Amino acid sequence: MPRARKNGNSKRLASQQSVNAAIKSICDIMRRSNCAGALQYVPELTWILFLRILDERETREADEAEAVSAEYTPSLEPPYRWQDWAAPGGPKRVELQKGTLGAFFAFVNGDLIPHLKGLREKPNATPRQKVISEIFSGVERTRIDTERNLLDILDKVHELSSETVDPTHVFTLSQVYEGLLLKMGEKGNDGGQFFTPREVIRVMVRAIDPRIGETVYDPGCGTGGFLAQAYEHMTGPNNAGITSADQLETLKERTFYGREKDNTIYPIALANLMLHGIDEPHIWHGNTLTGQEVYGGLFTDAPALYDVILMNPPFGGKESKDAQTRFAYKTGATQVLFLQRVIDSLQPNGRCGIVLDEGVLFRTNETAFVQTKRKLLDECDLWCILSLPPGTFVNAGAGVKANLLFFTKGRSTERIWYYDLADVKVGKKSPLTLDRFEEFLRLLPERADSERSWAVSREAIEAKGYDLKAVNPNARSNEDTRTPEELLDLIEAKGRKVAEALAALRVAPRPLGRE
Repeated sequence: MPRARKNGNSKRLASQQSVNAAIKSICDIMRRSNCAGALQYVPELTWILFLRILDERETREADEAEAVSAEYTPSLEPPYRWQDWAAPGGPKRVELQKGTLGAFFAFVNGDLIPHLKGLREKPNATPRQKVISEIFSGVERTRIDTERNLLDILDKVHELSSETVDPTHVFTLSQVYEGLLLKMGEKGNDGGQFFTPREVIRVMVRAIDPRIGETVYDPGCGTGGFLAQAYEHMTGPNNAGITSADQLETLKERTFYGREKDNTIYPIALANLMLHGIDEPHIWHGNTLTGQEVYGGLFTDAPALYDVILMNPPFGGKESKDAQTRFAYKTGATQVLFLQRVIDSLQPNGRCGIVLDEGVLFRTNETAFVQTKRKLLDECDLWCILSLPPGTFVNAGAGVKANLLFFTKGRSTERIWYYDLADVKVGKKSPLTLDRFEEFLRLLPERADSERSWAVSREAIEAKGYDLKAVNPNARSNEDTRTPEELLDLIEAKGRKVAEALAALRVAPRPLGRE
């Protein structure tokens, strides 16, 4: 395979600010190039950035194979590699730019994209080739409006590489990409339904503590945030959690599974996970609740049950009768159906962390809600409920009050340990930060009591008709305990003061005014 061209003319990006500025300059070009909002430019930048990183990764893998005299077959051949058509000075790019007007667009839209979309149909297509195809599953043509703008974007993306981004001072490109996904999840961009705040994800992963050798599953994975964070947790900083090559291979190829139905978000999840280092993300494209499949080629060897499940089902979703027929307790409420599915998808002793809105916890007037919560307590040990602040999801356009539930399959619930953050003020200018969870994580192993934490017995839960809402018995009461007579006396006294002030104003001499 021809060697990759070195990026010798690129300036080194030695600070997080310089990387952020580089990404912003790319997004600025996209915004003026027919990609006005984040839901337009993030998917476009996804496939471009993915091809850049893929080319660099496969060049490195080819060098490593050559060093030990091993055979190596890349996923992409000339002229479809980044170094051929996108890199400044690449032979295919030079040829196209010297050609007729419109030749570059014609290659990208008429040759490159169809070729990449069709890789999964090749005989003996590799798992990576199938992932490449799926990342391009929703791409028909580039959204960029002119060749000049596209070439400018390619030049700037080419500068983002392991050669130019200083890893000692700068977040990895995967974290830069997470920043883009955050933009897509902000209110007004209509992507909040696919995005869970990173602090919430990190706390859930730490509480569940997935370990190497366990399978991790998200049946509604959105952009893949839970799976990516679980991978980082399991590998540890600088792969400190990895003790053998077999462990790393297991993590990269046989650990992470998910499902996503949205056509735009599904390829973004795949790209996000690969950028994090997960070589084979097993993501099923289709509707988890109805079983309707779009593409299952990456999910063929997935297990039936999982060791760890992490998820945030859509708030306020309503499902069709078709979806409800697949469940024991029928309801249109998406979160309740997902909770049933999660319980049934756990291995014995499997652990789950799930985000549920307040309504699921306190509603006792709908049979399916009560039956599902009884199933949860009968089949699982619901060992913790963390009540989140009301504004936790406000940046994602959701004002709903939410809770984190943690449970283990295989033994029934005897008591639930609660932790309350409901009084914490959270908004766009005061986001929820990780330090708010420090006491929770410290008390969690012993389930200790505090001003914010307490335990409730199974009997007390049943007596309330399976109302699981967190009601902190230690919360300071703001109730006004004054009697009606005391309040009337106060009003009368205030009235006298007002009357005295008015009388003083009436007898005071008036200043001379203009005639």
